[in-house]
Amino acid sequence: MNTASLRTRTPSVEATDQSWLVFALAGQQYAAPLARVGEVLRDGELTPVPGAAPDLLGIRHLRGQIVPVMDGRCRLDLPRQPAADHARVRVVMLQVAGQTVGLRVDAIGELIHPTPDAIEPPPAGRAPRPDDPVKGVVPVAGGFVALLDIAKLCRVPGEG
Repeated sequence: MNTASLRTRTPSVEATDQSWLVFALAGQQYAAPLARVGEVLRDGELTPVPGAAPDLLGIRHLRGQIVPVMDGRCRLDLPRQPAADHARVRVVMLQVAGQTVGLRVDAIGELIHPTPDAIEPPPAGRAPRPDDPVKGVVPVAGGFVALLDIAKLCRVPGEG
């Protein structure tokens, strides 16, 4: 079988404005807009930053650029125990307002492509936070995926 016939039989998945990269944190599913994801890297050596916010793990050198790396669990007020499988831990490099910010996550999931009418508001009864990065949820089998506002997650004002 040649590769041309494989391409015609296998539908390609293209990134759209509704493409989201799902990742796990503390057994919950979150997603970032694929358009904001620069790349996904293995967890690596970080340089601590004295006096930094508690959710800033440190900085990482990435091809000549210094990139802050945030702890996804801490930033989202989740339990701070180590990931169940450290080999699956990744750093998602997010692009916001011309900056790159890393977010350490427990594992990478799949791409989802929810339609705008499938996105629901965050569940009621959550503790109110002015900087809450969860902007909506998408129901999936066995639960939901929380969609994140990357500018709020990374604390970049005036960007959305």
